[in-house]
Amino acid sequence: MTAVDDLIDRLESEAATDADPATTPDVGIIMGSDSDLPVMADAYEALDDLGFAEQTDFHDAPDARFTYESYVVSAHRTPELMYAYGETATERGLDVIIAGAGGKSADLPNMTASIAYPVPVIGVPVQEKSVDSVIGMPTGAPIVAVDAGKSYNAALSAAQVLAREHDEIEERLVDLHDEQKAGVADVSAALHDLGIDGFRDR
Repeated sequence: MTAVDDLIDRLESEAATDADPATTPDVGIIMGSDSDLPVMADAYEALDDLGFAEQTDFHDAPDARFTYESYVVSAHRTPELMYAYGETATERGLDVIIAGAGGKSADLPNMTASIAYPVPVIGVPVQEKSVDSVIGMPTGAPIVAVDAGKSYNAALSAAQVLAREHDEIEERLVDLHDEQKAGVADVSAALHDLGIDGFRDR
């Protein structure tokens, strides 16, 4: 049995446990290669900013109510793992998936969207040249996608999906947005009050 087979068995075993959704990851983050992690790391940051915790053990959830998990899943090198991830998403309790991939054949997000349907998938083109591949879905096979490299926005969109059911996440989104607005206001006031030279020297 290969390491890929072990991962597939793990996913299928987790899907068969009928776990309490409150204890399973709410968001799945997948990427085609660990070389995509520098871009995808912003999705982790956004979820952390919203109070999510990373869940590394399906059977031992962290104390946080809302969690996320992550895997490397290659559409081209490990298609069977991609199928297993998508096919078990609902049974494993995932409510939304963030999928990032790079290159001209960035097929992981759109293929996962087809396999995991109706679980929503938010695609992240890791590179500018990946955009057309990620968004190129036919009618009836939906995917939501962000601009190249914008995995932070993908995570915010994932949280927005969850906020339709969870008031707590909606409140966190509003608070984060207010903090960002306040930050812009602070910068604006500093630029005006200090002048450009003082602002650069602050």
